[in-house]
Amino acid sequence: MNVVYLLLGSNLNDRSALLQRARKDISLKIGRITSESSIYESEPWGFHAGQRFLNQVIRIETEFIPLRVLDEILKIETDLGRKRNAIEGYSSRTIDIDILFFNDEIIKEDNLIIPHPKIQERMFTLLPLSELDLTLVHPCSNKSIGQLMSECQDPLNVCRYHP
Repeated sequence: MNVVYLLLGSNLNDRSALLQRARKDISLKIGRITSESSIYESEPWGFHAGQRFLNQVIRIETEFIPLRVLDEILKIETDLGRKRNAIEGYSSRTIDIDILFFNDEIIKEDNLIIPHPKIQERMFTLLPLSELDLTLVHPCSNKSIGQLMSECQDPLNVCRYHP
């Protein structure tokens, strides 16, 4: 069984409902959710938008290989109204699902990089991830999530979401 950490994010429409639907679809189509962080609210990272993001990290167990997980994630995002821009860069979205870790594997393919290359730069990822496992070690840097949090320079405000 493979252990996968996923980051869920939304800043359009009913953000909480979209995160809930994403969790449901992930559990039905990819694997069993074994733990989930609190939901956090943060400013958009890397671009300006009118609405803040809601983010959550979940831990799942799946029998799928990484590319199959990615394929299922892309289908879920499309089903939940995600429209990908032809232009590179960040933008608002109904749902975004990123693979953060897949076991302790390091994967570098054209359409898939694991661990996610920006984990250490984003407090909106590190904070919910730390709730699930502060001692989890990043296989590239060999640093724990706690260490990465203490070194993170992200100035954006990230706080627990209270609807």
